[in-house]
Amino acid sequence: MPLINKSELNYRYSWTAIPGDNPKVTGEPDSTRFSRNEGYEVLYLINKLAEIWDFKKLASAHKIEKMIKNELPSDIQTQKGVKDWIKANW
Repeated sequence: MPLINKSELNYRYSWTAIPGDNPKVTGEPDSTRFSRNEGYEVLYLINKLAEIWDFKKLASAHKIEKMIKNELPSDIQTQKGVKDWIKANW
């Protein structure tokens, strides 16, 4: 069960996958390119990290979202990079 859903996100995102992009992201965070402006990518990563780190509170999901949207350095562009950065800066 996801910790957060689309209607609970605090920021605005694009929800249209560009050609070649998969809106149904699955699996573990890896070297796949990540966009902080694509809602389905942000939502997937928040829920995946909540699952990995056993977060149970919506506040934790919102903190991850805020970190991604407002604090994530622009040179971090992979799912794994985002995961590692959030873990180091929690």
